[in-house]
Amino acid sequence: MFHFSQAIIVSLLLLIVYASSFVPITPHRFSRKNPSFTMVKRKYSDNNEFDGLSKLTTIVADTGDIEAIKKYEPTDATTNPSLIYKAAIMPEYASLVDNAVAYAKENLPKGSKSEQLSLAMDKLCVGIGSEITKIVPGYVSTEVDARLSFDIDATVKKARTLISLYEEAGVPKSRILIKMASTWEGIKAAEILEKEGISCNLTLLFSMCQAVACAEAKATLISPFVGRIMDWWKKKDGVDGYSPNEDPGVLSVTNIYNYYKKFGHKTIVMGASFRNKGEILELAGCDRLTIAPSLLEQLSSSSGSVPAKLDSSKSTELYTGGEIDMDEQTFRWMLNEDAMATEKLAEGIRNFAKDIVKLEDVLKAKL
Repeated sequence: MFHFSQAIIVSLLLLIVYASSFVPITPHRFSRKNPSFTMVKRKYSDNNEFDGLSKLTTIVADTGDIEAIKKYEPTDATTNPSLIYKAAIMPEYASLVDNAVAYAKENLPKGSKSEQLSLAMDKLCVGIGSEITKIVPGYVSTEVDARLSFDIDATVKKARTLISLYEEAGVPKSRILIKMASTWEGIKAAEILEKEGISCNLTLLFSMCQAVACAEAKATLISPFVGRIMDWWKKKDGVDGYSPNEDPGVLSVTNIYNYYKKFGHKTIVMGASFRNKGEILELAGCDRLTIAPSLLEQLSSSSGSVPAKLDSSKSTELYTGGEIDMDEQTFRWMLNEDAMATEKLAEGIRNFAKDIVKLEDVLKAKL
């Protein structure tokens, strides 16, 4: 008989935004020292573009589709405010919401409603993340409140709270990536956390200044966006698209990759947010690429070899600039001069903040 708790776990699979397509051949999972593990259990015939790409890059399936997850066995997963909100209003998650509210009341019996709300929010995020760790063997990313994106101390405090709640739930911090926006404050918070052994995923990354600052902070992983960059430039240039080797998003990730490899930075580069197959193939060789199922299917059904486009042995030659000495003034000026990055970063933070408010309204009704 299908138990209710099993239904919750199955439903939680819908929260997985990216999940690697295969199981590693070695027992150790992904780490900064082992950014590209060999994959096995191929589900497609040989000599297609999917197979060719998988020999050069760790492929990650970018999906929240339950059927796609059945097809691509998940290794890592991430949550964000939008996904947590969607879960909180689903009947299957009523017990997790109720547990979070009860936990806040029990642990802060004399606390204000605001304090109880904050703790309930954290407990709900950790509750959902904890359930996902039962499904995936790798990292689960849990995002810090987007409204703290410009507050270093508050971000660090929130991250520590989340990790503490995870450990209380029996989930070690080695399973968790604390996710935050790539603002100056977010990156500085990540630098503090990484020194404490708390791994971080820097998201909403659209520019070189963000990437350099993340590398100098020794962040575990960055997620530079390809498609959103291309979207901005398409609108600005008034065009329908670009050839892969001229795509602004592809060029941005390529530049970041070559900079990292030339100057010996260990932070993982995971290209994200693809709009077409051409963008993906033009980044063959990147540390990791997170790809939607529809594009994975296109790759699997297309025959042909896949040449490496990114090659760390050639990065010194291809990146002709010097190493950037990043400080706050330089970061803010470079970001200010990049209209696309400025707008996309702000837009991403605003949208996540909106869903956090929606989630708070759900919990407020129960406090």
